[in-house]
Amino acid sequence: MPESSTKPYLIRALHEWCTDNGYTPHIVVTVDANTVVPRAHIHDGQITLNIGSLATNRLVLGNEYIEFQARFSGVTEHIFVPVAAVSAIYARETGAGMGFEVQESQAYPGTEPAADTSETEQAEKPSPDDDDPKRPRLTIVK
Repeated sequence: MPESSTKPYLIRALHEWCTDNGYTPHIVVTVDANTVVPRAHIHDGQITLNIGSLATNRLVLGNEYIEFQARFSGVTEHIFVPVAAVSAIYARETGAGMGFEVQESQAYPGTEPAADTSETEQAEKPSPDDDDPKRPRLTIVK
């Protein structure tokens, strides 16, 4: 039996360290076909996610996957990140953390193959000519 990776253990340890010291833990994820995140927030193939207790609901830092719920632009989203796609975890306030090698991720058990998922995602992806998604705006009411 092959030895398990130290990466998920280090992610959990640094998450706990950040929390214990009052810092906000963030992860940097290289987005691939097996990553479920809001597409509007991806920049240069990566997304940075706040995984602090105030920003997440039902956070699970597993050995193969990181899953949680979070709000983006006022909408609750289910986030699914393969641990293999995590390239760093750090404290937002200090920048202290650790970088990792990104590896090829596996599809979540019970889902369709990654090729079918990527075709669906490409169809939903807005074209570069489209405007940014509408953001909520405050209006003064007299």
